[in-house]
Amino acid sequence: FSCLASLHDQRDARGLRYSLVTVLVFIVLAKLAGEDRLRGIAEWVMQRKEELSEALGLCCAQAPHASTYSRILGRAVNVVELERVVSQFFASQAQAGRSVVIALDGKTLRGTIAAGETRGVHLLAAYVADEGWVMMQVEVAGWENEVGAAMRVVKCLDLRGKVVTGDAMMAQRHLSNQVVRAGGDYVWTVKENQSELREDIKVLFEPEVCLAGTSPVAKDFRRASTIDKGHGRIEQRSLTASSFLKGYLDWPYAEQVFQLERESVRVKDGKVSRQVAYGVTSLTAKQASPRRLLELVRSHWQIENGLHYRRDETLREDHCHLRMGQAAQVMAVINNLVLGLLLRKGARNVPQQRRRLAAHPHEAIQLILSHPT
Repeated sequence: FSCLASLHDQRDARGLRYSLVTVLVFIVLAKLAGEDRLRGIAEWVMQRKEELSEALGLCCAQAPHASTYSRILGRAVNVVELERVVSQFFASQAQAGRSVVIALDGKTLRGTIAAGETRGVHLLAAYVADEGWVMMQVEVAGWENEVGAAMRVVKCLDLRGKVVTGDAMMAQRHLSNQVVRAGGDYVWTVKENQSELREDIKVLFEPEVCLAGTSPVAKDFRRASTIDKGHGRIEQRSLTASSFLKGYLDWPYAEQVFQLERESVRVKDGKVSRQVAYGVTSLTAKQASPRRLLELVRSHWQIENGLHYRRDETLREDHCHLRMGQAAQVMAVINNLVLGLLLRKGARNVPQQRRRLAAHPHEAIQLILSHPT
């Protein structure tokens, strides 16, 4: 509550009925309790206005109309300031930032795509997966792609001792340079957008064809595997790492390359699917064993499953058609805040936790008012 109270209200102070912090806290509380649309948020607050007013120390029990929320989200909030305040809130908590892995990935707010258009607001986030909060989130401008936004993000973060992970789009020379020069390391998957790099890595791991009387070149392959069962599948992942191409690859600070093989067996019918992916990292073999690299590659996808999927499917972000000003982007930051609060509370099943808070709103209020521990 105190962090949100520090925000600058961009409205004219004359005639205001609701303070900015009050409205934002109302939204956060309603979303914690399972409401995602502005009309539902407004009704949830209306039905609890006496209880909320008492808990928040408001002078009178009143509740805004849904259109008021829309105007405040669109015009009263500076989204850059809100993003900074939310990030600082999580960064100030006990043991925050101890995780070394930062995942970079982008997401389009599909509800902002106008009829006849193909592009809406697109955001890129730096996510601390092990701690469940977003360090920084920026809009990808219309004249740039995710890589340009990623460059702006990594320039703003303290990457000393951190490992930045990304999908194949992030496998760019200048981004790799920036990460390492800032004191961090990178782990990228590599696909056709870096065709020469991918081909060099692929050839290394292919069986070597030897002429008669010759033997294959000795290589330093190291391997780790995991087997998991869940969602009706048995999945085996095997990662083979090598430092053999160090000094040969035309890639900044490349220390190791790896091949990741995935084999999935569907339990009900035994159908098998196989995938092979390649990657490159600035981590040395001493810094990251094959098992560690496998953990890093898998942890990257928590930004999809733990953040973007939850924002879409649980918080219904893509079904939210906020078009006024920066309302959609402000709501995306609020969604990050809500998920961060729930995950910090220990929730693993977010819908279940929201149902609990809907039945016990005083717990949601306490979550907003209590000092982080």
